[in-house]
Amino acid sequence: MFVIIGLLVVIGSVVGGYLMEGGALAVLAQPSEFIIIGGAAIGGLLISTPPSVLSKLATQVQGVLGPGLTSADFADLLAMQYQLFRTMQQTGVMALESHIDNPAQSSILSKYPKLMSRHASLAFLSDSIKVIIVGGMTPHDLEALMDEDLQVHHDDEGRPASTLNKVGDALPGLGIVAAVLGIVITMGAIDGPPAEIGHKVGAALVGTFLGILMSYGFMQPLASSLEQRVQDDGRYEQCIKAGVMAAFKGMPPAIAVEFARRVLPHEVRPSFEETEQFCRASRSTSEQAAAA
Repeated sequence: MFVIIGLLVVIGSVVGGYLMEGGALAVLAQPSEFIIIGGAAIGGLLISTPPSVLSKLATQVQGVLGPGLTSADFADLLAMQYQLFRTMQQTGVMALESHIDNPAQSSILSKYPKLMSRHASLAFLSDSIKVIIVGGMTPHDLEALMDEDLQVHHDDEGRPASTLNKVGDALPGLGIVAAVLGIVITMGAIDGPPAEIGHKVGAALVGTFLGILMSYGFMQPLASSLEQRVQDDGRYEQCIKAGVMAAFKGMPPAIAVEFARRVLPHEVRPSFEETEQFCRASRSTSEQAAAA
């Protein structure tokens, strides 16, 4: 929502200021300039970007228009970890094998749609627990392995923002290309009336204006928004890592969840009391399901 509001503020400020100075709005309507700059930018994007990154870029742009992860999502994640760690404490880590081998049929994991929808997060959790089940790895080595996994995931998720940033850097240059083409057309009509020449020069300058505005007003802020969203979403996996590592070291489930809670930023971090209530509620639900 704020992305859309920001875009409207940029457009409103630029156009409003232009009109206040007595500018004619019709002069800015230059479809040919949009085609030159936009088409060249899209073409450059297709040349430089693999299809997998283009697909991820489209997904992330759609996602950045939404609210992102909320405190309720992280509360569910903590409650889910508590149930897993409690099962591991009571019956051993082998009891988790059925849950991670088939998460959709798991009595624990299937209750949390946000986790199930985040396939990379679910794979990170499952793979980490599978390594613990296999055994033969120290906590230090497991942590290093998880850090490597997180780094690869972070780099992969950051490629769309980096690509969009490069497109933003290229837009002012493409605006100059459009302006130069406009000047070429103007020089061909140099013997025409002054009003016609002025119109053509103005149209050419609109190309420079559009390239700079699209870069600094739209593309680069959007790229920054994608970078921030990737950073924020990365907390989800960091929370999983902290909890799994604490449980692997033999911490009680409640303490392992506390390790997971502490890596969350304050705006989405449940309080200690709230987390205790979530865990107690999930424990009661699990006991009732087992009794039934």
